Amino acid sequence: QVRLVESGGGLVQPGGSLRLSCAVSGTVFSSLAVAWYRQVPGKQRELVAMINVDGVPDYAESVSGRFTISRDNRWRTLYLQMNNLKPEDTAVYYCNRHPVSWAWGQGTQVAVSS
Repeated sequence: QVRLVESGGGLVQPGGSLRLSCAVSGTVFSSLAVAWYRQVPGKQRELVAMINVDGVPDYAESVSGRFTISRDNRWRTLYLQMNNLKPEDTAVYYCNRHPVSWAWGQGTQVAVSS
């Protein structure tokens, strides 16, 4: 059974940075495209960034140039470095395959506020 454990969220001021981690267990990891998603209450979950099996990333326009997705296949961990955070980045962040096929983890809350 696949288990996803997201961590690293918190409260940060606008312009600040956070690094999210997602530990993946119970499945192969290196041969799959994976991604970060986020959800604001009352809105649909949206794709933030994805990374393919060759390590090539792709970003939503809203985060391009500010966020960096990376993966460590040895430790089956996905990362999201978030810089120059904005209030509109406030959301619960989740990791999953791309496209989505695993059960969701608990997510990690990111709040950007002064």
